[in-house]
Amino acid sequence: MDNVRRYFETVEDALFSHRYSTKANFASQQFEAYLSLGAFGTGALFVNEVPGDGLRYRAVHLSEIFLAENEAGRIDTIFRKTEMTHRQMLQRWGKDRVSPKVASQVEAKPDETVEILHVVLPSAEYNDGEADRPFASLYMELSSRHVLSENGYFEFPYIVSRYVTGPREVYGRSPAMTALADIKMLNEMSKTSIKAAQKAVDPPLLIADDGVILPLNLNPGKPNFVRMDGRSQSPVQFLQPNSRFDISETEQERRRRTINDAFLVTLFQILVDSPQMTATEVLERAREKGALLARTVGRQQSEALGPMIERELGIHARMGVLPPLPPELVEATGEFDIEYVSPMSRAMRAEEAVGILRTLESVQQIAAVEPAVLDIFDGEAIARSLADINGVPRRMIWGEDATAAKRAAREQQQQMAMVAQAAPQIADVAANALLQRPAPAA
Repeated sequence: MDNVRRYFETVEDALFSHRYSTKANFASQQFEAYLSLGAFGTGALFVNEVPGDGLRYRAVHLSEIFLAENEAGRIDTIFRKTEMTHRQMLQRWGKDRVSPKVASQVEAKPDETVEILHVVLPSAEYNDGEADRPFASLYMELSSRHVLSENGYFEFPYIVSRYVTGPREVYGRSPAMTALADIKMLNEMSKTSIKAAQKAVDPPLLIADDGVILPLNLNPGKPNFVRMDGRSQSPVQFLQPNSRFDISETEQERRRRTINDAFLVTLFQILVDSPQMTATEVLERAREKGALLARTVGRQQSEALGPMIERELGIHARMGVLPPLPPELVEATGEFDIEYVSPMSRAMRAEEAVGILRTLESVQQIAAVEPAVLDIFDGEAIARSLADINGVPRRMIWGEDATAAKRAAREQQQQMAMVAQAAPQIADVAANALLQRPAPAA
């Protein structure tokens, strides 16, 4: 439905404008969460709602949080132990909500830290939780057991992303664990190569056991006094090591490739390494990349991006910044599905485009013998599907009603052109008919 699609494009623009505003601080915090995801296998992002001021994002260090899953394997409980200064606590809760100890020390010791516990869990498991909100929230000063605030969330505010998990595992495994042996080996190889390079640039000295005045001065232009009487060789020489840097570099490069494979770097270098490819080859490579990325990207979409978008849209709806729902969406009670259009998501859908183009190429050979075979294809539907797979914005494509109106106008213009072109011939025929008519009787 074009009306619904255009509405969601407007919603998407509103979401991105708030997400990437300077106050939200999304880009830097999401980058930190991705670093944690790649290094440790688990990344956490706190999406906070500031009443009247929009979204706030904050990356959470893995050492601060303790996770628990529900029966479906989704993270629905978090205990977070963090530190805040007296000044930060006063900014967050005000002087009336903090403990008397903090309130009395905030002016004298504004930068002194206090351990804070934040608990988020389903309201049904929290006796005093607000029933109208699915998730209860509790902030507490650990040292004094002073409760700072008790409220709730309409959506789970912590976006926890896990790279991959095994059975009965709550915390994720990172690609670094897969390549850990190669990473450690590469570090040791690098140490050896550095030592060999130092010896090659600044080699050790061979010094005769007699006739040399120590210590030697190895600074540029400085003299050293040695006994040179009749010796065939100098009493001080450089020891030239026979280091094989080529062997070391070959082994290191092999380890680097293994590490890059674990972190999926190789997948994104295909087009760079082979720039001279046809459009069909590019689509085929994109299809292969999509198949290999499906497991990783699919998990991030279902476990991290989907809940984050639902959280953001919920906050935007409560802020009243979203446009009114179209009638079709009102009838559907506002239900929607999230469709991802990032380059990696399009790579996953490239299989559809490859299948369409392959079919058309194969059918062209049949159409050379039997042209009627092309009647089974809906060209307009194929063009719309390819545009959708390639991520063309909906506002750049005419809707079905507008397309039908353009087609009708074009047909009308063609008919008028045909009439105008045939008008001289029709006039000649009419004139000849009049000339050939017999004269009326007297």
